Amino acid sequence: QVQLVESGGGTVQAGGSLRLSCAASGFISSINSMGWYRQAPGKQRELVAIQSNDGSTNYHDSVKGRFTISRDNAKNTVSLQMNSLKPEDTAVYFCNAVRIGSGWYNDYWGQGTQVTVSS
Repeated sequence: QVQLVESGGGTVQAGGSLRLSCAASGFISSINSMGWYRQAPGKQRELVAIQSNDGSTNYHDSVKGRFTISRDNAKNTVSLQMNSLKPEDTAVYFCNAVRIGSGWYNDYWGQGTQVTVSS
């Protein structure tokens, strides 16, 4: 199993910044990617940003140019720097890690952290 512990989040005014961090522990070998998802009330969970072991990244179109994901593989952490926040960024943000092995795939989730952007 992999345990993910998130920190950061909170309430900020539109245009402000927040930083989310997530630390992984447990069976961290074979982690292929780490990233962030979010879920707003009444909406499906969606990918915000993800970074693979090779350094490649993928962002939701709505956060490109505003959010930056970074991983520290030595510390098994992933962070999400969120700038120029908008009210529509309000959601619960979840850290995610994916482990891939020969013939198997597992993903793991943090408990979620609330981000609220006021207008």
